[in-house]
Amino acid sequence: HGIVAIDGVDTRAITRLLRTKGAMKACISTRDLDPESLLAKARSGADMAGSDFVKYVTIREPYEWPAEGEARYRVVAIDYGIKRNILRLLARWGCHVKVMPATVSPEEILAEDPDGVFLSNGPGDPAALPYVYPTVQAIIEKRIPIFGICLGHQILGHALGGRTYKLKFGHRGGNQPVLYQPEGKVEITAQNHGFAVDPASLNPEEVEFTHLHLNDKTCSGMRHRHLPIFSVQYHPEASPGPHDSRYLFEHFARLMDEYKARKKAAVGG
Repeated sequence: HGIVAIDGVDTRAITRLLRTKGAMKACISTRDLDPESLLAKARSGADMAGSDFVKYVTIREPYEWPAEGEARYRVVAIDYGIKRNILRLLARWGCHVKVMPATVSPEEILAEDPDGVFLSNGPGDPAALPYVYPTVQAIIEKRIPIFGICLGHQILGHALGGRTYKLKFGHRGGNQPVLYQPEGKVEITAQNHGFAVDPASLNPEEVEFTHLHLNDKTCSGMRHRHLPIFSVQYHPEASPGPHDSRYLFEHFARLMDEYKARKKAAVGG
C-alpha cells in the first residue's frame, strides 16, 4: 500500500530514550540503509524550533467556504495550515468563511467586514512567524471576535505580548486530558503540537488561562478578560473525535452575535 514502516529496531529502547531525552530528529529510509549516512541526514534536517513551515502550507489565493443553510455570520479564517473539518464545523454554525493566506494584511481582512476572525492550526514554531503578529494585533484593536486553534492559539499568545516555548515532550494523539478550569470539567482532547504558550509571559489582569493539560500542567486554552477573544491548544474539530469540546464553536457564534448587536446599536438600530 506504499506505507512507510520500520523494521529491525528495538522500539522499546527508542521509547525509553525519547522519554528520557525528549523529542529528537530521526530519519527513516527505504533506499539509503547506511547507519552513518542516515545519522548525518537526521542531524542536518530542519530543526522545528525557529522554522517557519507555514509558508509552505498556506494558500496563495483566498477562497470562499459557504455556510450550511442560512449564512448568519461572515468569518475570515487565516490559513496557517487549516484543517478542512474546521471549515465544515464553522459552516455548520452558519458561518460563510473567507479563507485568506497567512500573509493577509489587516486592511484586507477589514475590507471583508467580518463578524469574526478565525486563526487556524498549522505546523512549526510560532516564534518564527513575527510577520503574522501585527495583523492579529490590528484585529484585536478593532475588538472583533477571535477564535484560535493550535498554532492560532500560540500566535494569539504572541500577539497579546506573550511568548511560547518548545515542549520537551510534544502532545500527540486523541486521548489528552484537559481541565476546563471555570467549570471544573475534564475534557478528552486530540492534540498534535510541540510548543506551548508560557502563562507567565502574559498579563493575568488581561488574560485568563481557561484550560489546563492534566499530564504536564501546560496551558491548553485562554481567553481575554475584556475582549471577545479566546483560543485552545488542542483540536475540538478532530474527526473521528473526541468531540468533548465542540461547544467552543457555539461560544464563537455567541461572541459574534454580541458583536453584531453592538455594531447595530452603534449605528442607531
